[in-house]
Amino acid sequence: MTSTSDIIVVGAGPAGLSFAASLAGSGLSVTLIEKSPLETLQNPPYDGREIALTHLSKEIMQRLGIWQRIPENEIYPLRDAKVLNGQSNYQLHFPQPNQARGEPADCLGYLISNHNIRKAAYETAAESENVSFICALGVKEVKTNPDQAQVVLENGETLTAKLLIAADSRFSQTRRQLGIASDMHDYSRTMFLCRMKHTVSNQHTAYECFHYGRTIALLPLEEYLTNTVITVDSDRASSVQNLSPEELAESVKQQLNGRLGEMELVSTIHAYPLVGMLAERFYGTRSALIGDAAVGMHPVTAHGFNLGLSSADILAGLVKEAARQGRDIASPTLLSRYDSKHALHARSLYHGTNMLLKLFTDETPPAKLLRGLVLRVSNNLPPLKKLITRQLTG
Repeated sequence: MTSTSDIIVVGAGPAGLSFAASLAGSGLSVTLIEKSPLETLQNPPYDGREIALTHLSKEIMQRLGIWQRIPENEIYPLRDAKVLNGQSNYQLHFPQPNQARGEPADCLGYLISNHNIRKAAYETAAESENVSFICALGVKEVKTNPDQAQVVLENGETLTAKLLIAADSRFSQTRRQLGIASDMHDYSRTMFLCRMKHTVSNQHTAYECFHYGRTIALLPLEEYLTNTVITVDSDRASSVQNLSPEELAESVKQQLNGRLGEMELVSTIHAYPLVGMLAERFYGTRSALIGDAAVGMHPVTAHGFNLGLSSADILAGLVKEAARQGRDIASPTLLSRYDSKHALHARSLYHGTNMLLKLFTDETPPAKLLRGLVLRVSNNLPPLKKLITRQLTG
């Protein structure tokens, strides 16, 4: 059995769903393939991840109608951000900007739970008459040639399309079958995420605390509720896993020197191995990579989904333009333009993040001294600080 679409998207995560939503009203038929059951797409479970969104991402999500579907009381403003090194009290401070993207701004960005983004993106895409879903089925094989892309499902059904999109995570099997190599970086660290209540206001300020042996990131939600991200070397993961809820809260309180007062665990704990990935290129014959299938970022710069959303927006714009003009939506010229546009920001951000991580997780005495120097220089060079703030706000 064979069916045909204009576009096949493998992976109905936030990037794949946003791409499909971008094509609403384009006249192009889009089929999304997702291994998870439909019920999971409709009601994604809480997974511990709070996504930091730039002002540009907000603009894109508003244009698509995704932002409006997220409950207002679950969109948390991020007023400013601070970086701490070791046991020093010196802080690299990024204050609330006066403007972002040429408009008045009252925050650096926004924090929204990943499951809320996924739910809103699904609802938006599902409303589009030109978008259909195949759920609870994996992909067995993908092939492309100059004429078409072909996908064989696990049940033997074959789908064909003019364009194939890989949006199936940084471990994408679609990317591998397309013959696109990648730079996979295993950081050998494990990240634990949970929500904690506390007795001292977080002032809607995010903290990245590069303490020796254990890094803690604090993402402010409500004034007395913070998403707490604890990162340790993977061989020390048991030092977090084996703690009782009370012991974990106490250990975070001590590491923060009581900055947020008394701490209390109020959610489930979710663990993720930290692996970064950069594809050698973002396109192939009648195929393209978006989201984490193109670039899987370390979360320290909070740009993972922002990059993924940007990739979907760039590619969708080029595809819609080609369709309006009656041109091939998967021509080598179009896909090469997408590659160049997305790579302009993505590659420098990926490599820059890895350089930052190498410095701030190296605990040799010279590195510790250099870390302190980098924070002070960054804090006292207004042009550099402004440049970093522009990256944070999008």
